[in-house]
Amino acid sequence: NLKIIPTESPVYDNVWSYVVPLAITLLLYQCNIKKIWKESGKLLIIFFLSAAGTMIGAIVGFKLLQGKIPYLAEVAAMMTGSYIGGGANFAAMSAAFDTPGDVVSATVVSDNLLMALYFFILIAIPSMSFFRKHFLHPHVDEVEGQEIKEGETAASSYWTHKDISLKDLALSIGSAFVIVAVSTSIASFLSSAIPTSNSFLSILNTLLGNQYLIITTVTMICASIFSNFFSNLGGAQEIGTYLIYIFFVVIGVPASIQSIIMNSPLLLVFCFVVVLINMLVTFICAKLFKFNLEEAILASNACIGGPTTAAALAIAKGWQAMVVPALLVGTLGYVIGNYYGIFIGTFLGR
Repeated sequence: NLKIIPTESPVYDNVWSYVVPLAITLLLYQCNIKKIWKESGKLLIIFFLSAAGTMIGAIVGFKLLQGKIPYLAEVAAMMTGSYIGGGANFAAMSAAFDTPGDVVSATVVSDNLLMALYFFILIAIPSMSFFRKHFLHPHVDEVEGQEIKEGETAASSYWTHKDISLKDLALSIGSAFVIVAVSTSIASFLSSAIPTSNSFLSILNTLLGNQYLIITTVTMICASIFSNFFSNLGGAQEIGTYLIYIFFVVIGVPASIQSIIMNSPLLLVFCFVVVLINMLVTFICAKLFKFNLEEAILASNACIGGPTTAAALAIAKGWQAMVVPALLVGTLGYVIGNYYGIFIGTFLGR
């Protein structure tokens, strides 16, 4: 916004094309599907409740702003997908509903700005007395009870020095490239092989032709079947997280405040309504069903920002036991986000 760096660049496109798939793959090396329920059972439940909050928010926002924003049903579908899964779902919904390019661009800007602002809120919540008073917060208590050396943070204490060999680096990066290449080829084949002659096949084509869904699926299958190999690869998590930090920069870059004010202020309002209701539903359900504060925060984060941002928040806060569950439930969002988005877009469009 200060014109120091451009809001658009082929470099950013390459981050989406190459860096993000590799990062997702590397970060999923620890995700043995056999342990999903065991390690993320409670978080999975609150995540589904949070996803329902996104759907409710999309419907409420549609009712409030119907007739004031063009292609609002399509926008609702895109934001439902985005605020349950992530950017991959957003792209899938924009393609599924053939949304005009200018509407997609304006929505991306609003999406990114609201997402970035909401992250600041989620980061601040654990230190707010209101939330501490009304929710259990065992992971916050554990971190506060730890002794962190002067000059360190929770994140720096998590990322301690580890033994990583040259062989580890080679196998981590090499296997990630292989998985991404194979997965992309599978997605491309399925996209061209599955017809779109009816609504069911069209949805199936959108889902199975999505490279992120296939990458996630293939990686989790590999990490489950060959768990001894993938879970013991040193450096995979560190490299994946470094690549995700590059992705975080790209998320913030197109959030042009000037563009929103001039071209699409009501889209920002719509996104705000969806995020607000997601937050309200998540924390109210967490209170009613006795989930702890960290679970509510990470479930909402996994919906709005996807698995990588949820894991990053858990790491930054020092909630080490929550990192893998946050990744797992957020990854599930890649799957259900498209289903929910198709339903909302079709329902509201009619």
